[in-house]
Amino acid sequence: MDDTQAMQLAIVEAFLALAHEDVPVGAVVLVDGQIIAKRHNERQLTGDPTAHAEVLALRDAAAIRGDWRLHDVTLVVTLEPCAMCAGAAINARVRRVVFGAYDPKAGAAATLYNLLVDPRLNHQCEVNGGVLAEKCGEIMTNFFSQRR
Repeated sequence: MDDTQAMQLAIVEAFLALAHEDVPVGAVVLVDGQIIAKRHNERQLTGDPTAHAEVLALRDAAAIRGDWRLHDVTLVVTLEPCAMCAGAAINARVRRVVFGAYDPKAGAAATLYNLLVDPRLNHQCEVNGGVLAEKCGEIMTNFFSQRR
């Protein structure tokens, strides 16, 4: 499965967040092109401020693998990770992070910060940003325009 195909599955996951009025962000975790975990934002659903799609998917992947070190995984997410989620990817030793829409207000993988490739940290991730960015951004724009 390539990055575009994986992003399409993350988009499907993002739409599931709408059922409980969460910001529609979806994430999938791949090993050798196969999905081992997929989640969407659940902050509204759970009342947990850390229940971002990326964090939940990485937790599931670690539980499935029986190890917090996810050195061979690719994390695919519809929105550029925030500082918390980028930090989770670094701490999990994620090999690659693929994201869709850039986040001008909280992006920590390219826009506001470049945490995933910061050489001062103990781990860096390969990054591929902007995969299906227009579609991913449209989902976010539609969600927030309905709330204004």
